Amino acid sequence: MPPSLPRSRRGFLFLALLLPACLAAPGGDAAAMQALRRELAPPGWGPGADHCAWRGVTCAAGGGGAVTAIDLPRRGLRVQGDFAAAAALPALARLDLSANSLRGAVPAALGALPRLEFLDLSMNALAGPVPAALAGASALRFLNLSDNALSGTIPDELRGLRGLQELQLSGNNLTGALPGWLAGLPALRVLSAYENSLSGPIPPGLGLSSELQVLNLHSNSLEGAIPGSLFQLGTLQVLVLTLNRLNGTIPDAIGRCRGLSNVRIGDNRLSGAIPASIGDAASLTYFEANTNDLSGGIPAQLARCANLTLLNLAYNRLAGEVPDVLGELRNLQELIVSGNGLGGEFPRSILRCRNLSKLDLSYNSFRGDLPENICNGSRMQFLFLDHNEFSGAIPRGIGGCPRLLALQLGSNNLRGQIPAEIGKVKSLQIALNLSFNHFVGTLPRELGRLDKLVTLDLSSNEISGQIPGDMRGMLSLIEVNLSKNRLSGPIPAFGPFQKSAASSFSGNAKLCGDPLDVDCGSIYGSNYGMDHRKISYRVALAVVGSCVLIFSLVSLVVALFLWRERQEKEVEAKKAEAGEVVVAAPQVVASTVFIESLQQAIDFQSCVKATYKDANELSNGTFSTTYKAVMPSGMVVCVKKLKSVDRAVIHHQTKMIRELERLAHINHKNLVRPIGYVIYDDCALLLHHHMPNGTLLQLLHNDCNTDSEKQKPDWPRLLSIAIDVAEGLAFLHQVATIHLDISSGNVHLDSHYNALLGEVEISKLLDPSKGTASISAVAGSFGYIPPEYAYTMQVTVPGNVYSYGVVLLEILTSKLPVEEFGEGVDLVKWVHTAPARGETPEQIMDPRLSIVSFAWRRQMLAVLKVAMLCTERAPAKRPRMKKVVEMLQEAKNS
Repeated sequence: MPPSLPRSRRGFLFLALLLPACLAAPGGDAAAMQALRRELAPPGWGPGADHCAWRGVTCAAGGGGAVTAIDLPRRGLRVQGDFAAAAALPALARLDLSANSLRGAVPAALGALPRLEFLDLSMNALAGPVPAALAGASALRFLNLSDNALSGTIPDELRGLRGLQELQLSGNNLTGALPGWLAGLPALRVLSAYENSLSGPIPPGLGLSSELQVLNLHSNSLEGAIPGSLFQLGTLQVLVLTLNRLNGTIPDAIGRCRGLSNVRIGDNRLSGAIPASIGDAASLTYFEANTNDLSGGIPAQLARCANLTLLNLAYNRLAGEVPDVLGELRNLQELIVSGNGLGGEFPRSILRCRNLSKLDLSYNSFRGDLPENICNGSRMQFLFLDHNEFSGAIPRGIGGCPRLLALQLGSNNLRGQIPAEIGKVKSLQIALNLSFNHFVGTLPRELGRLDKLVTLDLSSNEISGQIPGDMRGMLSLIEVNLSKNRLSGPIPAFGPFQKSAASSFSGNAKLCGDPLDVDCGSIYGSNYGMDHRKISYRVALAVVGSCVLIFSLVSLVVALFLWRERQEKEVEAKKAEAGEVVVAAPQVVASTVFIESLQQAIDFQSCVKATYKDANELSNGTFSTTYKAVMPSGMVVCVKKLKSVDRAVIHHQTKMIRELERLAHINHKNLVRPIGYVIYDDCALLLHHHMPNGTLLQLLHNDCNTDSEKQKPDWPRLLSIAIDVAEGLAFLHQVATIHLDISSGNVHLDSHYNALLGEVEISKLLDPSKGTASISAVAGSFGYIPPEYAYTMQVTVPGNVYSYGVVLLEILTSKLPVEEFGEGVDLVKWVHTAPARGETPEQIMDPRLSIVSFAWRRQMLAVLKVAMLCTERAPAKRPRMKKVVEMLQEAKNS
């Protein structure tokens, strides 16, 4: 025993070492395994004597029953179970009890296992300190205690684990400093301690004694400089230090790491220039240094990082222009330089980046006209040019932005009329902001075509004329601001208009009607209504006559079309009966089945042909359409056809295949994982196991049920589904993956109604970095979109929690997220405003469930509280998914 330890610590360590010896004495491994079975009750562990046959147990070759490994991740082990008996297994080399919600302390006795190399207790509810006695397990190579409730400091005794390769302590309540001895561990490859309360500096010399590859310390209170030693040996691949208090400069040695792919150092206090050596990090994919105090210009050397996908330098003190050479970054998807002192003309060269989906130049001093080819036929989804000095008109080429979700042009010097072509951007969903400019003329009627738009702000311009009635076509509108213009006439009768505050229409001297407290007769005279009725009567007659004529013509055309279509179908049917091939099968360029036992059962051409028939369609999501395919072997599979533009599948085929092969090994019972893929032309088909019970959307709303009463789910089943989804999502966040489209339609149900969250692979394919910080992407399914997307456009962990909260409300109320509450009101707003309407929780919840029993009602009320927390408007107030799982489990056990 080390003489340097205090007497109290030595005594504690002595007891810890003595305990396993006492446990092991009489019954050996068999007695210890029986003790574990009684405490944890793992599924598949029967009362039989042969513990080596139990599920997840590995014994040494040659008999004797010596246990070498116990793998029980995500098995629903008993919450209050004690697993200290594992310390009586002297041959144990691997212990994995992750994701089981175990409580209590980490057993110090595990430190007496001489051969223990792998210990994973992550994603539980373990509390107390990190045991110093773990230092006794000197063979440890992998130690993961992440996502628990551990507190205290990292014990100095762990310096004795000289063979440690991975140390993961993230997502706890650890305090104190990172110990300096971490820099001396010779085998350390991965150090992860993010989301704690650690303070002090990053240990100087870290990275000099080992080939450190991953350092993730984000969301702590670390201070001091980023040590240059991290980059000296050139082995670092991932560096995540966001949300700390680090200062100093970015070390020039960063260019030594040719394999560095992910650098996230935003939300700190870094200063100085971005070193030109950053261009030597040739593998760089993500570079985030936003919200610091960096100065100087944007290094042109970044153009040498050919794989760069995201460049975020927002909210610094950068000056100068955007280098033209950045247009050579063919893989660049996001360029975010908002909140700096940049200037010059619009960086037209950046439009050469054909994969660019987000361009954020806001809050700078850019000037001049906007380019006519502002989207350049690209994938642009987010275009933020607000708070600059751009002048001239909005280019009519704006109509050529087929995927644009948000357009921010407010607070510039733009002039002229709002072009009618903006109505062609049917994809606009999150926001259209043209406020604080100098636009004149009337509002184009074509705005009414934007039926997905949620937020419209045209305030503080010089727009005149009446508000066109066509704007009633903006069916998704929630927030509108037309104030401080020169509009006149009555405000059209349209829910989102009348439900808005009067300030949304104020500052228009000749505007009248609700919600303004201005009577139209007081402005236009007492004959206004009579004249208006006369004009309306004449217009109505003209419209009716036109409609009759148009209806007759359309009916004739439709009849001819249907007759021709019926004729073609008869011809195709005859060809099929004669054995002729109606549709030529495309050439499959790549295909694989990941599961060896299924390789003979799956026919790739059958998968392709299944997507030709609408009758096979099961669902149509934001990113894909799913079909049912019956193989010649009789096996039924789901075929998910990815939605693709600009030949994305062909251009990124190698990357997609690599990701899909990796995702095939993802191991969580509540996540759908692909069993294979087919790639042809520019289409990618992902193959999954068939889910016979459809989706949660269908289960709740009886989309596919003929006998709705018989198929109506009971509350215990719904609660179990909710917990399954929460656990799957918590696991995704644990492995630093943010889901892009959480909705009830993406929750699939197997034959036992176990829930599996789908489209996980979409998130991975769109975010190649798989990092912890948020990235912006498409907004997901309407009704599940967090409110902050209208401003941040960031897909975040709190945003995922909000979307999950909508799913919970959907389960509790049996109502769809939209379309049931009137224009401008969604499910979340309807629930949160219930007290103001004088409604009780019982009036919100589905009475077919809540009145069945008092126990069900009590559980539903507890889940309603969880849903309300998840759908808080402020992201910071929403709980983590790990906490959501705990609260739902408590509701289930109440």
